[in-house]
Amino acid sequence: RTVLLHADQGLGDTIQFVRYVPIVAAGGARVVLQMLSPLKELMTNLVGVDLIVSRGDPLPAFDCHCPLSSLPRAFGTSLESIPAEIPYLRASADRVAKWEALLAGHIRPRIGLTWSGNQNNRKLRHRSIALARLLPLLSAPGVCFVSLQKDMPDEDARMLDGLPEITHLGRRLDDFADTAAAVSLLDLVISIDTSIVHLAGALGKPVWVLLPFTQDWRWLLEREDSPWYPSARLFRQPRMGDWDSVVERVRIELLRFPPQ
Repeated sequence: RTVLLHADQGLGDTIQFVRYVPIVAAGGARVVLQMLSPLKELMTNLVGVDLIVSRGDPLPAFDCHCPLSSLPRAFGTSLESIPAEIPYLRASADRVAKWEALLAGHIRPRIGLTWSGNQNNRKLRHRSIALARLLPLLSAPGVCFVSLQKDMPDEDARMLDGLPEITHLGRRLDDFADTAAAVSLLDLVISIDTSIVHLAGALGKPVWVLLPFTQDWRWLLEREDSPWYPSARLFRQPRMGDWDSVVERVRIELLRFPPQ
C-alpha cells in the first residue's frame, strides 16, 4: 500500500519526524513524502522514500496518509522507544565538495553559529539572541567560527560585517541540502532552538542548543541531553531572559572543546 506522509509543521519539526520514514517503509509501505520546498533536495538521501513531492504539487494516488508530527503517536513512542539512531540524514557528496572548497583554508575546530529565528514569528522571537551577546565566544583561541545565519536583524548584519573572526556562509546557502553540506564540514554547531539544531542532530553532528527559560516541549525539563538527538547538549536559561549566563557557560565549555 502507498502511504502519504506529509509535512504539517515547520522546518525543524519536519526534520525531527522524518526519522520515522524508514520505519514506515520497513513495514512494507510504498512511501510518498510531501515536503516543504527548502527541504526537498535534502530528503533525497532519506532511506525508505519512494517519491518526494513539494507541498502544492499534484499528489499521486495513495491508500492512507499521516502527518509527520503524528508518527510518534502512531508508533506509540515513549521516551525509551524514541528512534534515535543517527545520522538519519546525510549531505550529498557533490554539495559537500562545493563547500569543502570554500572552507579548505579554514583552521579547525570549525564551529557553526546560529543566533536568530524568524523575527516576524512572535513565538520564535523569544528564542533569539542578539549577535552582540555572543561576542564573548569569539575569545576562544584557535577556533574558526562559521555563521549559518541566513536572515538576521539589520543591526546584526552590520556587526557581522565587522567581525573577521566569523566566516559568514549564511547568505550563500540556497536550501537545506547546502546547509547540510556546510554543517557536515564543521566540528560543532552552537545554535538557538531553530531548524539548524534539528539538522545538525539528524546529521549526527555535535550541537549545543541555547534554550530560553520557557522552552519547547521536545527538550523536556531539567536535563542537558536530548533523547531525540544523542549528539545534542542543552544549555538552558536559569531564569527568564538570562542569556548572559548561558553564553558564559558555553564560553567556558568551548575552551575545553574538543574534549580530550
